[in-house]
Amino acid sequence: MPVASRARRPKPSGARRPARRGETGARVLRQFRQVFNAVKTHFQQVEKRAGVGGAQAWALSIVQAQPGIGMNELARAMDVHQSTASNLVKGLVERRMLRVERSDTDRRAVRLHLLAPGTTVLRKAPTPFTGVLPEALAALDESTLQRLYEDLGALLQVLHADRRAARTPLADL
Repeated sequence: MPVASRARRPKPSGARRPARRGETGARVLRQFRQVFNAVKTHFQQVEKRAGVGGAQAWALSIVQAQPGIGMNELARAMDVHQSTASNLVKGLVERRMLRVERSDTDRRAVRLHLLAPGTTVLRKAPTPFTGVLPEALAALDESTLQRLYEDLGALLQVLHADRRAARTPLADL
């Protein structure tokens, strides 16, 4: 008994063949490289033009927008750990870009104020101060963000990634 064969259908003109798993992985890896290079390029421009790191410029911009902000509020605004915000502020205070004002009632509580050198730095620094990735993510619609969140979550599980690293600004990597 002869074996029935399937007739091959011609591919529509302009149709691409489906990518093999390894090819798709390589394409995704190239996309990650593009994302990280865009972020890296932005932070290098900040450093070159303003003389401070991207996370420091971001912290300065928050203090400029919210004079008298506290350390915990700054950490929340940047979505970083309080100790990370404290280290950023320490460097900016040492460079006389920020002034720390201690509370009369609670000596641990501080209020941050921008000084003239900090203002000068912000005038020189390219925007967005938050970095290009948060700005790009803010431009995406909710369903795209949700898909990214879920898909990157799956990738992070495979990587066994440290959740604490999520609170480290990209400029510090």
